[in-house]
Amino acid sequence: MRSLPEVADDFKRVEGKRAQYLTTKITAPGETLGPHAVRLLKGAVPEYIKLSPFQDLALRMMGRRAKTKTAILQQLDDLLLKAHMKIRPEEYLAYVYMATLVAAIVGVVVGVVVGVVIFGVMGVSLMLRIIVAGASIGLLPVMAYFLLLGTPGSKAKGRGRDIEKRIAAAMSFISAMASADVNIDVIFKELSRQKVYGEISQEAAWITRDTELLGSDILTAIRKAARRSPSSKFQDFLQGVITTSTSGGQLKPYFLLKADEYQKENKLELKSQMETLGMLAESFVTVVVAFPLFLVLIMAIMAIVGGSDPAFMVMMLYVVVLGMIPISQFGFIFVIWNMSKESAM
Repeated sequence: MRSLPEVADDFKRVEGKRAQYLTTKITAPGETLGPHAVRLLKGAVPEYIKLSPFQDLALRMMGRRAKTKTAILQQLDDLLLKAHMKIRPEEYLAYVYMATLVAAIVGVVVGVVVGVVIFGVMGVSLMLRIIVAGASIGLLPVMAYFLLLGTPGSKAKGRGRDIEKRIAAAMSFISAMASADVNIDVIFKELSRQKVYGEISQEAAWITRDTELLGSDILTAIRKAARRSPSSKFQDFLQGVITTSTSGGQLKPYFLLKADEYQKENKLELKSQMETLGMLAESFVTVVVAFPLFLVLIMAIMAIVGGSDPAFMVMMLYVVVLGMIPISQFGFIFVIWNMSKESAM
């Protein structure tokens, strides 16, 4: 394991008269890193994280119960960090428990009002009333619990998808900065200012926060970022930065290699998406255009020749024209729109 001054030599500072942001403090041999004063922009104020009134009530009522769930809290801590949700795991778990309790109360009220009172006045059968009441009482709290408990994981996956679709462009930016012999911590600082890269800029901002506000060295900050990143590609990239630096390699060729690799992967993904769009276009013509026309013609011929009930055939035609065709069209539109949104940079 190399010492900190040797690692600092790998990240030699690039300083200039016009680039004041490059002038940063160099840690002397034997000097320990720690909290230090950071000059903020004029008028900047700290951002305080406050719980909503409902979350504060949930923490007061369900906080003790939530703190006993150690296994769930460990998983939530990791997911909340990857999702960048600014709330502690015990606070969020207490919020989930409280929301589940409220959903259970609402389910009981809905089950009694609808299943007992309204359906009783309408004369609905007892079995159907029991099914409706049981479904409302049982489904609402279960849905609320699993939906809220899965929200951090869903947001983390969404951030991971955003990182992976922008990582090729971000690698081009990083490799261009590295080609100009810009230091690695300055590269991440500048990357954090480029909001066009979406969640990658947020990951870079957290690395800059660890180095400039929390006093961590750049390798420790990158190692922490690799652990909390929701994208496997970005984790692999950051681990490669650490391995290259600690093994005495050069970062500039590594960045150029990664940029070329991600560009090729991006081209292959775009080619795969174009092939999928072509298959969807053929399916659209077959399922949405041709099949309903043949179905309408067949039903009309059966109504004329087969002697079936005309009213039933007319109702089926309404179902096909007003139900099946619009739903299938909107389904294809949603799938294609979602694919185009995922592929958009």
